[in-house]
Amino acid sequence: MKTAKQIRSEFIDFFKSKEHEFVASSPIVPRDDDTLLFANAGMNQFKDVFVGLAPARYPRVANSQKCLRVSGKHNDLEEVGKDTYHHTFFEMLGNWSFDDYFKAEAIEWAWELLTEVWQIDPDCLWATVFAGDEADGLPKDEEAAKLWPKITPLPAERVLLCGKKDNFWEMGETGPCGPCSEIHIDLGPDRCDMKNVPGHDCRVNAGCARFIELWNLVFIQFNRQPGGALLPLPAKYVDTGAGLERIVAVMQNKASNYDTDLFMPIIDFTGDITGHKYTSKLGNKTDNAFRVIADHIRAVVFAITDGAAPSNEGRGYVIRRILRRASRFGRELGMHEPFIYKLVPVVVDCLGDAFGEVRERADHVSTVIESEEASFGRTLDRGIEIFNTAAKRARKSKDKVIGGEDAFQLYDTYGFPLDLTELMAEERSLKVDTAKFDELMEQQRQRARAASARDSLSIIDKVSNQGVPLPETEDLHKYHMDQCEAEMVAFIDNEGFKSSGRIGTGAQVGLVLDKTCFYAETGGQVGDSGLIQSEDARFIVENTTKIANCIVHQGKVAEGAFEVGQNVQAIVGKDRSSTKKNHTATHLLQWALQEVLGESVVQQGSFVGPDYLRFDFTYHKAPGAKQLKNTEDLVKEKIAADLPVAWTVMPIEEAKQLGAMALFGEKYGDEVRVVAVGAGDEDSINEAFSREFCGGTHVDRLGSIGGFKIIKEESISAGVRRITALTGAGLAHYLEKARDVVDELSVMLKVPSEALIERVGQLLKDNKRLSKELKAAARQSGSDAMGEARQLLKKCEKIGETSIITHQLSTTSVEQAREAVDMLKKKAKSAAIVFGFDDNGKATLLAGVTDDLIKMGLKAGDIVKEIAPIVDGGGGGRPQMAQAGGKDPGKIGDALARAAELIREKLGS
Repeated sequence: MKTAKQIRSEFIDFFKSKEHEFVASSPIVPRDDDTLLFANAGMNQFKDVFVGLAPARYPRVANSQKCLRVSGKHNDLEEVGKDTYHHTFFEMLGNWSFDDYFKAEAIEWAWELLTEVWQIDPDCLWATVFAGDEADGLPKDEEAAKLWPKITPLPAERVLLCGKKDNFWEMGETGPCGPCSEIHIDLGPDRCDMKNVPGHDCRVNAGCARFIELWNLVFIQFNRQPGGALLPLPAKYVDTGAGLERIVAVMQNKASNYDTDLFMPIIDFTGDITGHKYTSKLGNKTDNAFRVIADHIRAVVFAITDGAAPSNEGRGYVIRRILRRASRFGRELGMHEPFIYKLVPVVVDCLGDAFGEVRERADHVSTVIESEEASFGRTLDRGIEIFNTAAKRARKSKDKVIGGEDAFQLYDTYGFPLDLTELMAEERSLKVDTAKFDELMEQQRQRARAASARDSLSIIDKVSNQGVPLPETEDLHKYHMDQCEAEMVAFIDNEGFKSSGRIGTGAQVGLVLDKTCFYAETGGQVGDSGLIQSEDARFIVENTTKIANCIVHQGKVAEGAFEVGQNVQAIVGKDRSSTKKNHTATHLLQWALQEVLGESVVQQGSFVGPDYLRFDFTYHKAPGAKQLKNTEDLVKEKIAADLPVAWTVMPIEEAKQLGAMALFGEKYGDEVRVVAVGAGDEDSINEAFSREFCGGTHVDRLGSIGGFKIIKEESISAGVRRITALTGAGLAHYLEKARDVVDELSVMLKVPSEALIERVGQLLKDNKRLSKELKAAARQSGSDAMGEARQLLKKCEKIGETSIITHQLSTTSVEQAREAVDMLKKKAKSAAIVFGFDDNGKATLLAGVTDDLIKMGLKAGDIVKEIAPIVDGGGGGRPQMAQAGGKDPGKIGDALARAAELIREKLGS
């Protein structure tokens, strides 16, 4: 029986024999396509080629692409675990033609590989072709329909016409698309899982497990526009995709993808950890949990490896959903402590040979997963309690629906992904009001957008949707000069790319020149700003971006007019010098961190601008103050030595042999630019102490950086740290402000600057002593408050076994009042408590509710929200404890009276 490794290799070798170039998978986290959360198809990395923005490096390509489908149109998350073949992460075996061969060769070679190389029985194979679509004005794919019986032994009766849903492939709402021809396999009548469904017709595309798709041959001919229209692409392309997991299941004669050697090692190890046994049955909670965990750990490992990190937004939220869903299913196997991270080495053993990056980053991935598991474990139990309360209310309701507000609270406060809430609801025969949840999510997104308002329609979108070939800009001048002469060859406005025309004063556009000295934003370095001018016109460049190999200068015509074809002068702004200093300092920082913290430091990202630099890196804990000081000192030593900086372009393999560092997951060509710090010229690159793949701009000598200071170190996610630092003018300004603070403190404390540390130390000692004295006094006062509270418990109102305590306390503090509430809740077992007191002329209200009453719908946060306006204030908090403040302490009594009424109403008295 062939292994998955052999099958993958045979696919690649077969297409190499057909003159295809093997191209490694792009990262699962796209680096240069904001329209995608994750790579969801093999063609993603070739999108610029399909829409005409970039030339193809090779006419024929083959690879195995890492894919993740968990959002948008391609979303398989909900089905994972329930059947034998749905996955979030999968490998897509594919071959491509970029305006080279077309339908005939694609069909012929697919048949040859399946039936001759892999020896799949041709009598079990079927093909489908596009039947046409009236709404899109597309005819039937006659060409493909005729080719199948002509160039393969497949009879015409096993070539089926199917509609747009099954046989027209689209990457998303917009973008490259076209008709496709799918190859299906008949696994035999015994594999039908819908025999007992009345009226079921066992056939291709009927939804049963007997017929499954093996390979999709997509003939990309169109570009879908935002309005839905289809425009022909400038050339024709072939994009085929065969899911490795399904191919392996067929080749290994397994009824389920999960029974193959791609998944069973993970499942077996999960069984060893949990003590449960996998039986490969459907509809079995335990087996479903095994499948979910095996699938999800693969997805999470590859996503984190390629740069994603769990969070509550975007890609991070998707990864958090997947990981927490796996953790939730782990409880079906009795796992209440972190365990998923232990599966990382098994994934590495299965897939590390094909994708070496997962082996390189295994320790980092394990750290992130373990941290996220621990975080979720702390909130899961409390979230389940909140869910149970919501479920209890839903069962009593007419429509048996859990409120969208409850689902949103579980998401927002307890980190429950919506699908997890839906899953738990489904297990109790309940539904979730997803419309309300979506409404609340959209409100949250709008608040976030308002906080950081940006124009969502990028210049890249405008051009990509046209499918117009863009001119290539010669930009090597960016490394040597700040000014150059050029010709304006095009501009981009709200209507898109224009290769002729005129723009006047006030126009907000992107200018395209035949050559430029401006640096386009990429690799973490900001794009240059500056000026483009002619004899009688000025264009202010606000930012410089890159679309494929075309440099776009974005900004506004400040004076006069520009016309395509005229000569102009490009002048980079003064910020360029500061940006160069910060970029070279970033290289120094990475080198120094690896010297101090070790080789486990790997760059995760960076920001290089004129004002500061920011560097993200992997490390399992916060570096100590001494380690940061040593790092800073190493950088400053190199700057003081005024060593030279050189760069050269060389073959990528040669650069790797020299030990040059690459940014993980970045796409590189056959040749790369290597920046060497400490090398006098390109002939002495091997003498440099720092060598990195880098296309950015740098100083010629380190002395010009002028200094270096780390001003902040922080965690941005599990296992990833961030350093913010300053150089040059930014550092000088920072030090000036610090000196001003020192001078002001010297005046304030009436001591010279050199005595400030001693004086502040003495003040801290005095403050500590006074604090102890105050706490001693407070303990005495607190004991009085506790005594007062105990007396209230003895004579309070009761409804059944529940104590209702509302009282205005004598002068106390919030801390003491909270302690009194906690004490009463413990003693009373079932209680609703509301205290009020005058805190230096302001009203303070504090409410506490025991868990049994929360389940009945009585929440401390709701109480204080209702009564706070009475004291001219506001507040809120958790269901167990909440606090409010107000301007009118004279109304505390009225607020407490209203609180008592609310409690009685809720408890039904």
